Amino acid sequence: MIDFFQQHSLYYFTVIFIFGLCLGSFLNVVIYRLPIVLQRKWRAQCVDFLNLPASANEEALDVFNLCSPRSHCVHCKRTLPFFLNIPLLGFLVQRAKCRFCKKKISWRYPCVEFLASLLSLACAWQWGVSWTTLAALLFCLTLLALVFIDLDVLLLPDSLTLPLLWLGLFFSVFSLFISSQEAILGALLGYLVLWSIAKIFHYFAGVEGMGAGDFKLNAALGAWLGWQYLPWLLSLSAILALLVGGGLMLRKKLTLRSPIPFGPFLAMAGLIFFFWGKPLGTGVSVCW
Repeated sequence: MIDFFQQHSLYYFTVIFIFGLCLGSFLNVVIYRLPIVLQRKWRAQCVDFLNLPASANEEALDVFNLCSPRSHCVHCKRTLPFFLNIPLLGFLVQRAKCRFCKKKISWRYPCVEFLASLLSLACAWQWGVSWTTLAALLFCLTLLALVFIDLDVLLLPDSLTLPLLWLGLFFSVFSLFISSQEAILGALLGYLVLWSIAKIFHYFAGVEGMGAGDFKLNAALGAWLGWQYLPWLLSLSAILALLVGGGLMLRKKLTLRSPIPFGPFLAMAGLIFFFWGKPLGTGVSVCW
């Protein structure tokens, strides 16, 4: 199969594109359901800690995870037939409206699927038919899920950031992207740098300016990209945050005290350097 794909690149990229759409469809499930699953878990832990009766946590009676219940309309709760779950195509067939209740389907669903397919194609183009492509896919699609979860609920779940960190360290053992030394230093410094910035900000401002999820995400990016990229990574993500935040403030959609998720900007900067960066050994430019 590998030899076939190497000889027929068109088939390879077509399969990767379709595979990316399917992964994007699953990412939509993760983005929507994972925060709800975590909130239910935390609520159950609070009920247990406070020694409240089981009836105090009514949601525990419903089975809700990444697999159950089946895909359904978020408005009317009707289960969708399999042909309406086909990535991108199902959205187009329904003309962006639920087949049953006729309410609008968010454009974010096809956007996530399309972005996932584009990132899949970018990985395939960069690393060809190899195991490195699969590793790169894990990195890119995990970041994509984290971006939209953080935008939705201002949360970077440990169930995504920590596996991303450990995978970066694991792949460094085989020098898939960087060496183990670079990955370990990247993870360590990535966490400590943002943690230090947040503590200094809290000392002078008296409020929390950044969550621990951002520290862990930066550590994960350091494990995949190496410690040399951290100054550039933080600089670019800060610039992106200032541009977007400033633009929203000018349009009066945000105020100075409005919370802005920093994770999406870290992820975007990480993806830019992941695809277009080069080794920094001698202090040369980090991008082509």
